Amino acid sequence: MKNRFKAVKTAIHWVLALLLRPSTRIGLGVLVIGGFIGGVTFLALFNTGMNATNSEAFCISCHSMSDTVLPELKQTVHWKNRSGVRAHCPDCHVPHDFTSKVARKMQASREVLGHLMGTIGTPEKFKEHRIVLATREWARFKANNSKECRNCHDYASMDFDKMRVTSQTIMHGAAERNASCVDCHKGIAHHLPEVKSQGNPALAALTSEARGAAIETGKRYYSVMPQPLYADPELTREIGAIEIATDAKVLQKKNDAVQVELQLWRKNKGYARVLYGRFGLNITSAVLAKEVSRDDDLIHVLETQVDKVTGLEWQKISATVWLRGGGLVDNVEPIWGVARQSYSQSCSVCHRQPNEASHDANQWPGLFGGMVGFTNMDDPTAKLVLKYLQLHSSDFVVKDGVASAH
Repeated sequence: MKNRFKAVKTAIHWVLALLLRPSTRIGLGVLVIGGFIGGVTFLALFNTGMNATNSEAFCISCHSMSDTVLPELKQTVHWKNRSGVRAHCPDCHVPHDFTSKVARKMQASREVLGHLMGTIGTPEKFKEHRIVLATREWARFKANNSKECRNCHDYASMDFDKMRVTSQTIMHGAAERNASCVDCHKGIAHHLPEVKSQGNPALAALTSEARGAAIETGKRYYSVMPQPLYADPELTREIGAIEIATDAKVLQKKNDAVQVELQLWRKNKGYARVLYGRFGLNITSAVLAKEVSRDDDLIHVLETQVDKVTGLEWQKISATVWLRGGGLVDNVEPIWGVARQSYSQSCSVCHRQPNEASHDANQWPGLFGGMVGFTNMDDPTAKLVLKYLQLHSSDFVVKDGVASAH
């Protein structure tokens, strides 16, 4: 046993001596040349590995990428366009300078580990974790001021005169702030992740207050939330839904139900299910089920007008319906306060939000629909903000004490 221990100790000393003492048999030049060749070989192999993992073929080699983000990319201008210039995966997701590229490769090991462990191994799992992956990538773009985007898109090279007028205003402001591209252009090449909103606390507080508010017959109130409409006081036959901030006159109360009269407008075509708050303006106030939308016992036509702009016939109607108690307030201003705050906070992240009166009521749905996807508004808040914008649009600007609405 002692002899074996002595032999191991001797071997260790021999190895240390070989490594630490200058060689008496191998020339210094040979060692330098060998070290140089070894270093070059290592760099060549390292660079080959970097290039291999930096190719689009490698990026989409796993099905979690090829089945999800690749089909999305193919539908965008970054994949196919009139110039034929295409952005590949590394162009956007890997820095071009060497040091940052190595750092990014080390970070990407988390995605590889997630794939190997099956965390994002199926489309369903990928969808579930997409918000985590997207948030991480957005943070990286924000930190480096969208360096990868700027390899192709640079403020100094942009011809603002060739942009749409609305885009010019936004892009001039972004250039002045040197804003990061990702501030406004999330979802430019891939679908945005689904965000499960926690709701609007201010709107929830307003709804809670409405539940305890006293309701008097004969007075006009405003719906504080979207809610179902019913044909009977037992609330068993649902016939539609009333939208937020729609005004109604209370006729009677019965147990937990409230009977109200709605006086709204509809376009006299088809089922005429959608009811609007103003003549000629697409401000949705309620939607009826198609089986009752033409029911003369429920719907009474009060007057008829033809919209000179579209040539469509509009009818002002009255409908007596029931809704669940606890969803009405007698003052609309607190509702608009929540809408104004939500609009200001959510729609000023990318650029200064347009003034409410900068567009008319029929323009706002399309404009707002293009913006709301970049916010975290839940559906009730989005509907509230849109209605607020429409009812404070240029159609309702007061001039000399007279509103210009229809």
